[in-house]
Amino acid sequence: MLEIKGIYKTFNAGTVNEKIALKGVDLHLKEGEFVTVIGGNGAGKSTMLNAIAGAYEVDDGSILIDGVNVTHLPEYKRAKYIGRVFQDPMMGTAATMQIEENLALAARRGKLRTLRSGITSTERENYREKLRILGLGLEDRMTSKVGLLSGGQRQALTLLMATLQQPKVLLLDEHTAALDPKTAAKVLEVTEKIVTANNLTTLMITHNMRDAIAYGNRLIMMYDGKIVVDISGEEKRKLTVEQLLDLFSKASGSDEANDKMLLS
Repeated sequence: MLEIKGIYKTFNAGTVNEKIALKGVDLHLKEGEFVTVIGGNGAGKSTMLNAIAGAYEVDDGSILIDGVNVTHLPEYKRAKYIGRVFQDPMMGTAATMQIEENLALAARRGKLRTLRSGITSTERENYREKLRILGLGLEDRMTSKVGLLSGGQRQALTLLMATLQQPKVLLLDEHTAALDPKTAAKVLEVTEKIVTANNLTTLMITHNMRDAIAYGNRLIMMYDGKIVVDISGEEKRKLTVEQLLDLFSKASGSDEANDKMLLS
């Protein structure tokens, strides 16, 4: 479903601020794989997600989604293949619009616009059913303005909007990092429920080692612009945080674990 072949990305090339963010990254995801991505600051995690989404154009290599070469497609043309949730809960929704209006916008993304106005009763009932899955009571508040929601409610809504049209690939860029631990746990629970129910091919960046182990069926760790650990199946299920730290040390040749990773 997702093929990344030898991608490179350098920022500020030829200057004193030159930074090689990706160094020949190769990554293949099968349909329905849920991959957690972990690594220290500057490891290349977000750069890789931005390259997949089209926010950054790669210097070399190729990116294919469901067999389609999207390497040189602009971000807006890749949107029909990709669902994305950012770290900031404010980024994925329109605060001054109602919950049902936000869902209607997400449902119509990439489709031909017509002069037909409003939301039909069938659509409204469908949105209500989708919201019920979240378990946050939002199905009874569909005409509430999104700006009145808490960060966790808003992030859960953003997740629902990102997956409403069954994207080929779902990108989650530290989507619980701005939430308190209890709310983050709830959003992760909702994430797993939606990803599993829809068999979505998913890449989830996290700084939390326990979450990286607990969620998904595959884990990759990045260091210095490369993937240095890639484990799945039974090996991943039996992992402990201590073993993951040890794997990181051996693969990176460094005993330094990022503070944020440890504190998480």
